Amino acid sequence: MHKAPDLNDVSPALAARLDPVIADPPLNAQSPRHAAVLVPVRDVGGHAHVILTERSHEMPAHAGQISFPGGRISGPQETALAAALRESEEEIGLAHEQVEILGFLDAYLTGTGYLIAPVVAVVDHGFSPVLEEREVADVFDVPLSFLMDPSNHAIHNREISGRNRRFYAMTYNERFIWGATAAMLKNLYDRIYG
Repeated sequence: MHKAPDLNDVSPALAARLDPVIADPPLNAQSPRHAAVLVPVRDVGGHAHVILTERSHEMPAHAGQISFPGGRISGPQETALAAALRESEEEIGLAHEQVEILGFLDAYLTGTGYLIAPVVAVVDHGFSPVLEEREVADVFDVPLSFLMDPSNHAIHNREISGRNRRFYAMTYNERFIWGATAAMLKNLYDRIYG
């Protein structure tokens, strides 16, 4: 894993946007908003699982989408790690004492202009989610083995807000994991196996 990415340097993040798969530049790449997410991994029955959330259908942006717990970095004094931990506690009740930080994935620049620092962590087996229902509709686990199987990594094309977009997607049962979340999982795969 990397050390914390420099979110003030956009150029490496552009390169990490998943190569030629997503060719169109973000809407506001020159002044991105900084955010951080936690990529929480925990043991379920002796197997590693990744904890994901379904965003509330009442959210003004990305409603109902599958995501990692996380959100905006609140001001220049807050680090990406602190933001990921704060947001995870607010959204799913995951206290910082319940995680062991492993490191960072590549920063990811979204098509909507967020520069996201993904923090990978191992979660204590005693963790039991408590949802912030205004932000999170559901929390669930996906086996890491499923997410790291390249046969489950699809590339989709879709028109979004008048722009043709290409993005990674992974469908687990009825859950459609796509966009930034799938891209960060693909980056995790590349780090482990690439």
